[in-house]
Amino acid sequence: MAWRCKLCATLFDRKAQLLEHYRLHHSNVSSVNQLPCLYDNCVCTFHSVNALKIHLTRLHTQTLVQSDNQEGYVSFVCAVCKFKEPFNDKTVLSHLRMHLKQHEMVDCPFKNCQYRTNVYSSFNAHKSRNHLGCEFSDFKTEIVLTETDGQPIQKMTLSSRPESVDELKTMIGEKFNLDFNFSLSYQDPDFDGQLCSLLDIEELPQKAVLKVIRSESDASSVASDDTIILPHAMTPDRVNRWPDVFPVPIFSYEVEFLLSDGNATYDRTGKTLKLSRGQKHDILETLAAKMHSFKAYPNDKEVSMVAEALVIKHPCLKEPGSQTGWYGWKNSLKFKMGNFRTKLSRAGFHEVAINSGKRSRNNPNKPSPHTNIKRPKRAEVNFLPNFPRGENAASLERLRLQIVDEVKKSDKNLSLIGKLMQTTFALRRNEIVSDDPPVDEILERWPALKMESQICAEFHRISNINLKNCFYAELDRHAPRLQRLFRRKAARTGKAAEVLSRIFQMYDLQEQVDVHVRRAAVLRALPAYLHDDDSGFLKQWDVAQSEPDIGDLPVGLLISATSDAMYLCPEKVAVVLEGKTVIDFPTFADAFVVLFALIYALHLNYPKDMANTFDFTQKVLMGLEDGNMRPRVLSLKNELLAVE
Repeated sequence: MAWRCKLCATLFDRKAQLLEHYRLHHSNVSSVNQLPCLYDNCVCTFHSVNALKIHLTRLHTQTLVQSDNQEGYVSFVCAVCKFKEPFNDKTVLSHLRMHLKQHEMVDCPFKNCQYRTNVYSSFNAHKSRNHLGCEFSDFKTEIVLTETDGQPIQKMTLSSRPESVDELKTMIGEKFNLDFNFSLSYQDPDFDGQLCSLLDIEELPQKAVLKVIRSESDASSVASDDTIILPHAMTPDRVNRWPDVFPVPIFSYEVEFLLSDGNATYDRTGKTLKLSRGQKHDILETLAAKMHSFKAYPNDKEVSMVAEALVIKHPCLKEPGSQTGWYGWKNSLKFKMGNFRTKLSRAGFHEVAINSGKRSRNNPNKPSPHTNIKRPKRAEVNFLPNFPRGENAASLERLRLQIVDEVKKSDKNLSLIGKLMQTTFALRRNEIVSDDPPVDEILERWPALKMESQICAEFHRISNINLKNCFYAELDRHAPRLQRLFRRKAARTGKAAEVLSRIFQMYDLQEQVDVHVRRAAVLRALPAYLHDDDSGFLKQWDVAQSEPDIGDLPVGLLISATSDAMYLCPEKVAVVLEGKTVIDFPTFADAFVVLFALIYALHLNYPKDMANTFDFTQKVLMGLEDGNMRPRVLSLKNELLAVE
């Protein structure tokens, strides 16, 4: 492994050589230019080489423990805080005891044991009575991550469930280049996670751990692989949205020790803890890094949530003079988050670097710092990720050209297209967000975005949500209640009532009402109920007539139908962007949800006259809440969730 200096880009063969290079050439550090951590995925910085060495010893230890098969290594993954470190029994138990000292609930790490506690002494007594002399194989598999030849367990992602076990085996063989016969076993939750042979695809859980087992008749095999099946393509950077309850991270050993004693003292006497400047800096820096793992630009409400979570977990940090007890922490976190983004910008993180270079004392002619800030505005998880490690704009451009060639083929390799689109996601987002090109130009450079599967995958990369699963599940769940609300309003007077009345008259005249008609009725009635004007969004075209006039339709749907009877079940519905059709669908709901995903993928604005409808789709149906909701949308959400 090559070690690269983050300050001068010099390469070294060993970590010790890089540390010595820091000591000799970069030891004169300041508060502006601090020593960065040696590891690429760590953004911590330090004032001295000694402080860096302490950090490496505590958080980046390289002591690896081999697993029983002596072919790989294992790491411990904490179920409470998801912290990962090299595995040995002392590491596991000492880490869990650290949570117990904070009175956090901990599960027993040993197999077939359901014991839970948040009392330190009770945990020690339970282990002494029940788990003396346990070995590596006795630990639960969900907290142990096996690594073979230094590489983690391979993961495979599927956009939909295969039709059969044979189809799944074919996909796995192509994904991992397995040129031998094998069978599949899966961890069955009904049998405490024991491996069972996979004979029927319906037995496979939505998210499962599979084991590839080479057939005994095949002697040309490599070692079997463990494969995790996820519901959709993994996102390239962040995998989690902002949590409902913010998980306060673990601070440095010194700070955790002080907080433990401070909390105990606060419980007895009510006395708060006084921190030194360095200790407070450690807390704020760690919290800022954790916040950035969810969002680079948290809003005021989210920063308040972090400050409140901090004083709830560590009551000794409460501020006696503050009405909430954490108002000062909130202000400090806001400033620290700004400083943290500045460091990341200097390090080259695209998501924040794109907003640097604004007006300053040295650049008075630059735009205002608050002008056209490019940041997530619709709860995007991966808004502008960095290029994959080892890739640059030139290498990703070559992959883009390969996508263009593959899409032109009549027999497309969908698996290859998906892999290339995943790898080039950062280049695509950089072009779309930074340059803001016309839609025609984007679709010409990235023709795979005209394919339904890749539109859904792109939405998942941006939001970490499975598009159709989430949309249809929520739409079908709320459809009965929405219909009742719409019919109730249709019985009144007014323009909206007339539109709703006409829609449900056509709905009631349908000879056969299936799920597609029901979804179409709800989606067609939604704009009228929310007082949106869909006349500039929906265009109806009689297929018997000449070509439709859609040149003035920037974002919308073209409904092809020969009569009013096909109002809710047209022949086809086309997605239109900037006056040109992009893709056709047989149902209204499919076209609507794919258009919603394209708005995310192409970084477009919602149609102005349909803002309430798309806001409802985003924040209620898709759950992409950003803290702000339009009044009409909030009113409808309250009516949906009210107890009847």
